[in-house]
Amino acid sequence: MPALVLVGAQWGDEGKGKATDLLGGSVDYVVRYQGGNNAGHTVVIGDQKYALHLLPSGILSPGCVPVIGNGVVIDPAVLFAELDGLEQRGVDTSRLLISANAHLITPYHRTVDKVTERFLGKNKIGTTGRGIGPAYADKINRIGVRVQDLFDPSILRQKVDGALRDRNQMLVKVFNRRAMSAEAVVEEYLGYAERLRPMVADTALVVNRALDEGKVVLLEGGQGTLLDVDHGTYPFVTSSNPTTGGACTGSGVGPTRITRTIGILKAYATRVGSGPFPTELFDEDGAALRRIGHEFGVTTGRDRRCGWFDAPVARYAARVNGLTDFFLTKLDVLTGFERIPVCVAYDVDGVRHDEIPMTQTDFHHATPIYEEFPGWTEDISGCKSFEDLPENAQSYVKALEEMSGAPISAIGVGPERNATIQVRSFL
Repeated sequence: MPALVLVGAQWGDEGKGKATDLLGGSVDYVVRYQGGNNAGHTVVIGDQKYALHLLPSGILSPGCVPVIGNGVVIDPAVLFAELDGLEQRGVDTSRLLISANAHLITPYHRTVDKVTERFLGKNKIGTTGRGIGPAYADKINRIGVRVQDLFDPSILRQKVDGALRDRNQMLVKVFNRRAMSAEAVVEEYLGYAERLRPMVADTALVVNRALDEGKVVLLEGGQGTLLDVDHGTYPFVTSSNPTTGGACTGSGVGPTRITRTIGILKAYATRVGSGPFPTELFDEDGAALRRIGHEFGVTTGRDRRCGWFDAPVARYAARVNGLTDFFLTKLDVLTGFERIPVCVAYDVDGVRHDEIPMTQTDFHHATPIYEEFPGWTEDISGCKSFEDLPENAQSYVKALEEMSGAPISAIGVGPERNATIQVRSFL
């Protein structure tokens, strides 16, 4: 049976939670494979809105097993707060599984994240300050703390002592901050061990056995393609691989088991944080997209930068992820715009680029070349089929599909759980 990958095809915040929730009734396991609590998914069920930061969206689907994979970095305090919040609202969280190999975010990761970002000044990356980058840096430097280390106090102390030996030198001598106590960190984190223990598993083994038994597994990424540390707008990126390749390393599921790769696209574009964004709008249209689309970060609360749809970005996402399908979200937000521009290429110093320029410098200086499409005024939130959409909305979707390099198999026409048009099945 299939393993499906769900990835953001822009700069994140595309509506992956809605897509995961839509598939939840057909999926047996949902595996979050990278990122940490710097990502946010909003899922609307009836009149209830759920903001998820670290937990897989499958936690809201009865019968689905939510899994936090080895590629995720976990802040235990945030995890427990999120679990407690859902349980208080009547959500059963007892099915959650967590990889023993997932790395932990510690207080010194959060501190280093905040002070280094402030130190960068106008050159700051725009991180969330939640310790994600420093935790991944420790992972690559082989001094990271993993979930399994909480069950061996001796190893935990060795790792925290080793990590803080260098970190405290930097905090004191470079940033003029107070040194952090290794013993205080160890004591706090040992306190998380017993609550975590029943959730911890060899998740790669569990998920692969589920596939062997004919179960359907959805691999869910945070952020988006243009925030990938290898394939995004470096250095204004996250510290992991949200792209399809990251789904394999972050879950322990091999590439030959993946049958569908679904890219989530907004019908326009948004970005949070610093970095190039060619179609960004600074006018009334940008303000309208932000207001109508409720474009505020789920995790940070920051205003999202808003712009028109960027076709070269969509093509790039289709290419580097090997996308088989697109899920187009928030088409309803465009209702009422008389004309809807779409970026079809870029101008860089008088030279037309039909694809994303190779260098960071050129992409920073790229000016969008637009093609305009007529808008519509009809309310589309109740549409149940593609044919129900106004003619101009149909034409817009068809044009995006032709430009983007993969079929649009689902269309979001409202925030509610059932406000989705399924054009083709993902299974």
